[in-house]
Amino acid sequence: QVQLVESGGGLVQAGGSLRLSCTVSSRTGRSYAMGWFRQAPGKEREFVAGIVGGPSSTKYADSVKGRFTISRDIYKNTVYLQMNNLKPEDTGTYYCNMGGHYWGQGTQVTVSS
Repeated sequence: QVQLVESGGGLVQAGGSLRLSCTVSSRTGRSYAMGWFRQAPGKEREFVAGIVGGPSSTKYADSVKGRFTISRDIYKNTVYLQMNNLKPEDTGTYYCNMGGHYWGQGTQVTVSS
C-alpha cells in the first residue's frame, strides 16, 4: 500500500519561509505526477503546485507563482515545497498527492500577520 507522509509545517510570521516534505513509501520515478494542495478552514481544497518529471515540468497556482517552488528527489522518494514570502492567506492544511490517487494526512501551515 502506498503511503505519503508530509512534514515541515508550522507557525511562521508573514514574510517568512517554510519547506514542506512529502516522502512516499514506494518508488515514484520521474514520470509520476506529484502535487501539493491546500485547504483553508471553510474552503475547498485547492491546487498549489505540481511536478511531472524534472524541474522544467512544474505548474503553480497563480497565487503562489514566484514565491513557492516544487521539487523532487527521486532517490529519496521525496517531494518538496519551498515556500517563501509567506502570507496570512497561505494558512491551511497542506496535502501531498501522487498520481491524482494517493493523499497524505496533511501538515498544518499557519502564517501570522
